[in-house]
Amino acid sequence: MKLYSYLSFNGNCEAAFAFYEQVLGGKVGDKMTYGESPMADQVPEEWRDKIMHAQLILGDQELMGGDSMPEYFEEPKGTSVLIAIEDPDKAEHVFASLAENGTIKMPIQETFWAARFGMVVDQFGTPWMINCDRAA
Repeated sequence: MKLYSYLSFNGNCEAAFAFYEQVLGGKVGDKMTYGESPMADQVPEEWRDKIMHAQLILGDQELMGGDSMPEYFEEPKGTSVLIAIEDPDKAEHVFASLAENGTIKMPIQETFWAARFGMVVDQFGTPWMINCDRAA
């Protein structure tokens, strides 16, 4: 069994996944627009270039997402994507990159459970937690 995070966007999935590819590394894999799908004729013209499904491959892991049409889109609530990073400097770099044009909810810092931990909502509205465990 595998668990995947699937992120919903309000029309800016393509920009978000290009940003995540740059910040997190990995490579954008499968990507399909509504216009390329079998349901293209059922989608408003202005949504045909929006992303129906995108995949970011990070080693043996994947992050997926797509644009949700306005009547179905909901802002994320009560959930975050957690990234576990082993190196404190890299954790701080990823946090700072995700925070660019976003909102810092908790600055990245040492905590009683982690060498670094921080919470941020990025410029696309995705909530993230960055965690770097203490060295054993």
